[in-house]
Amino acid sequence: MTLPVLTPAEVKAVDERALQSESLDAILSRVGTALGREIIAILGGTYGRRINVLIGPGLNGADAEVAAVFLERQGVRVRRFGHEDLPSVLPAADLTIDGLFGIGLSRPFVAPDPGIAPVVSIDIASGIDGLTGEALGSPFQADITLTLMSHKRGLMFGAGPAHSGEVRVVDIGLSPGESLVDLVTDDDVAAWLPQRALDAHKWNHAVLVIAGSPGMTGASHLVCRGALRTGASYVHLDSAATDDPNVPTEVVASLAGKGPRFDVERFNSVVIGSGLGSGGAASAFVRTVLESVPAPAVVDGDGLTALVGRLDVVSNSDVPTVLTPHDGEFERLMGRRPGPDRVESAAELAEATESIVLLKGPTTVIAEPGGRALLTNSGDQRLATAGTGDVLAGMVGALLAQEVPPLRAAAAAAHIHGLAASHGPTVGLSASDLPDLIPSAVESLRS
Repeated sequence: MTLPVLTPAEVKAVDERALQSESLDAILSRVGTALGREIIAILGGTYGRRINVLIGPGLNGADAEVAAVFLERQGVRVRRFGHEDLPSVLPAADLTIDGLFGIGLSRPFVAPDPGIAPVVSIDIASGIDGLTGEALGSPFQADITLTLMSHKRGLMFGAGPAHSGEVRVVDIGLSPGESLVDLVTDDDVAAWLPQRALDAHKWNHAVLVIAGSPGMTGASHLVCRGALRTGASYVHLDSAATDDPNVPTEVVASLAGKGPRFDVERFNSVVIGSGLGSGGAASAFVRTVLESVPAPAVVDGDGLTALVGRLDVVSNSDVPTVLTPHDGEFERLMGRRPGPDRVESAAELAEATESIVLLKGPTTVIAEPGGRALLTNSGDQRLATAGTGDVLAGMVGALLAQEVPPLRAAAAAAHIHGLAASHGPTVGLSASDLPDLIPSAVESLRS
């Protein structure tokens, strides 16, 4: 199941609810014991171990103190440092426990030098904003983050991932409850993916791709191949290119397109925009198609540029639409770049367009109107190369054609996209490599 990702305000609300039914001492005892056991496992035992425990003024510090007492009782030698008497360099130890500020920090902080001792942060590395992941001063560089109860937003964005090390969720006996934002897991995507029926035929999951123009045919090929490899049973490419000898063999192509010239109602989804060009005629063409094609649509690349100043084209549509902007495209649509709270930014564009918004990034946000959002961080820097977004657009289109609900289709495609990249080489991965890696990524989920 998806994993809740909480804001500091949501964590505070959970704490307040818990205190209505049990005492703070009881909660702290449970938290300290859970943390202590995790830390002993990290240390590999207690005999002869020395640790530095940094204790802050709030609940994060209280958790650290209770964990320190537990560890002392198990034979660990503990040195305590309060937040007001931190040395600039910590004494030598086997481990440093960062229990200073967690998700509650709101001012700049300079972390002391832990030397060669690994750092275990409680909830989030001190110096990282618990909502946005922004660095506040010079944060700790945690080797392991023991985050309590659930993931936190700051672990997902900004400097958060780089400063968190390995993130482990520690069960402390409290439920995060319903969350508007969840992290997608492999199991989620495996459950969402449909199985093709025994009596299926090619028109069951057909995708219409409207992409490409003279000199920009590569983008259309990537979209088509992404769709085919993600389960589209038939892909028709309508391209403005006058000549394209390299169209994938399995793709039916109409060149020099002036618009779909066939029965568009036979298609289960439409992907439009990649490599179309951004001139006035191309933009008008995109808007005309989106206003007339009855199937769920994915709008990518130059298709997004066509919506600048005309968000009503999709907000007034009767069919589901998925927009797939990177930060620059988001800025063109909204007049500003995404803010530090990327979930909020994606949600604002979703509200303005009444669409699903897939905001690309190291952690990709998939938001729908109303504030519900899914996150996926399965990818890495290998995806930071030209053309990978075209593959992703085709993947979303294929899952829409297989009748996966739009929010899940976009999230599943983004998650598989990242997994596919992880099946490729660490150096030299190109966008054209990605489609052929998709089937093995999907099979790894299902197995």
